[in-house]
Amino acid sequence: MSGLARRSRALAALVLVALTCAGVPPSAATEGPPATAHGLGEEAPASVERLPVPGEELDVALVTIGPGRIYWQRFGHNAILVRDRDAGEARLYNFGMFDFAAEDFFVEFARGRMTYLLVAGPVEPDLRAYLAEGRRIDVQWLDLEPAARLELRDALEQNARPENAAYRYDYFRDNCSTRVRDAIDRATDGALRRATDRRSRGFTYRMHAQRLTAMDLPLYLGIHAALGPATDRPISFWDEMFIPMVMKDEVAKLEIEGPDGTRRPLVLAHERVAEATFPQPSEAPPRWFWRFLAVGLALAALLAWLGRGAAGSRRLRGFGLVAGGLWLVAGLGGLVLAFLMFGSEHRAAWSNENLALFNPLALALLPLAWRALRGRRWSSIAWPAVAGAIVVAGFWIWLAKVMPGARQDNMDWIGLWLPIHAALFWTILRRRRR
Repeated sequence: MSGLARRSRALAALVLVALTCAGVPPSAATEGPPATAHGLGEEAPASVERLPVPGEELDVALVTIGPGRIYWQRFGHNAILVRDRDAGEARLYNFGMFDFAAEDFFVEFARGRMTYLLVAGPVEPDLRAYLAEGRRIDVQWLDLEPAARLELRDALEQNARPENAAYRYDYFRDNCSTRVRDAIDRATDGALRRATDRRSRGFTYRMHAQRLTAMDLPLYLGIHAALGPATDRPISFWDEMFIPMVMKDEVAKLEIEGPDGTRRPLVLAHERVAEATFPQPSEAPPRWFWRFLAVGLALAALLAWLGRGAAGSRRLRGFGLVAGGLWLVAGLGGLVLAFLMFGSEHRAAWSNENLALFNPLALALLPLAWRALRGRRWSSIAWPAVAGAIVVAGFWIWLAKVMPGARQDNMDWIGLWLPIHAALFWTILRRRRR
């Protein structure tokens, strides 16, 4: 470990201790106005003590954890920290808990019926785990009114009770970050939503998914193929806060109104507990259409060349091998997309045009690939009919892009698969005419 990394970890450990002790944020330590008597602005006698205000002993912070290396950590995480200075303890309210060992977890995951939990517990174990993973950690102390702090703490405690803790998880609309967002919005009397619900920069759910998974190519490709048109409409900053890092930035900008009508920043103090120890995702999604198209054209050219080989030749056997692999990927991928569309509650995957490209019909062409590998002829009219139907479906999806109402951002997949399907159809048709 480098000296810089050691110093970062040492600093993180010191801040961690500071977070869990019974201190207060720096600017929260200032004294309030002098006590008055009878509301006339007169200074109270020294023997009269100001009555404690319920909730004044609480400090509330938004804790944001940056993306991690594991696939379920790619979107980051957040939680609410509540510290009771009188009791000398702090609790972290974490809406992102799930259990791989739960009964039928993976079956329910596939069907889009994931159950997540709110768990309240001590701060130190979770933060130490995030530190060990090398993730960035930010803590924003919130300048909420005492009554709002108390109401927030009590609501979180009630929500964390075993009978209330579970909720049906949705990647984009009801996740660990949107639950934290909603809790802080209630604590600010709706100020967070009012400040973000009508603002948009044109980002979509897909764009965030792409930028956050771009460094994990298999995950990127799988999510990009599985997402349907519902993820391609522009969303507001309110909706973008399903990403914890976006929420951190929006909370940092927010101003709230005090009882006297003056406005003040919601964030009282910001602490960067730890820096990430590995590369972080880009702020913008990758634009890889030309890469997809180049791969599609290269494979199409290879298939056309292999398909011109003589019957029984090594070249034609190569066609059978490459074509069979591509048909297998397209067909099995299509079965997965069909399941997500018709057999699951993954609404983000519904009405997916990519089903025309990852086409289950491709599985019907696998016997042709086997015949090519074995050096046998293929002359059935069924082969070009099936291959032609796949090309027509893909071409229609491409043509629909110029029509009004086209919504799905899948030109990458059209650029990849349409040349491949066209080359396969042309080769099958040409050889049948021999």
